[in-house]
Amino acid sequence: MSAPVSLRPFLPADAPALADLFRASVLELTGEDYDEEQQEAWSAAADDGEAFAARLAEGLTLVALRAGAPVGFLSLKDNTLIDLLYVAPDAAGSGVGTALCDAAETLAKARGARAVTVDASDTALGFFQKRGYVAHRRNMVPLADTWLGNTAMEKKFAEGAQP
Repeated sequence: MSAPVSLRPFLPADAPALADLFRASVLELTGEDYDEEQQEAWSAAADDGEAFAARLAEGLTLVALRAGAPVGFLSLKDNTLIDLLYVAPDAAGSGVGTALCDAAETLAKARGARAVTVDASDTALGFFQKRGYVAHRRNMVPLADTWLGNTAMEKKFAEGAQP
């Protein structure tokens, strides 16, 4: 059984470790859905350390820790958009993404959001569908010299219900 996951807010000192986690997640977990060129273009988003840290600081970013080490993170932008959700490859499927989403949805609802949206990668599509997110449209995003497909999804919160 895996050690329990704890969550805490992002600290600027986390940025290099989260950039490494982001790259590893993209390169090791998305191969069934994206080709090598797409993975390289996607993972390059963390190459500019300052820009990546600024993106993490833009919204509410939660860091998941297991035994004191980062195993995932989620960034909630404008209290309604899951901008980033990445889990370390060795922690995939162990409840880290679920813990992060549970916390983000709870916070968004407590802050008055009526729904949360995400542009889910093809790799994460099933994860979000199981959580009650509904697909609205297919997106093709230009990145470097390639295109990445994702799906715009939304989860509406019922009045008085827990996320």
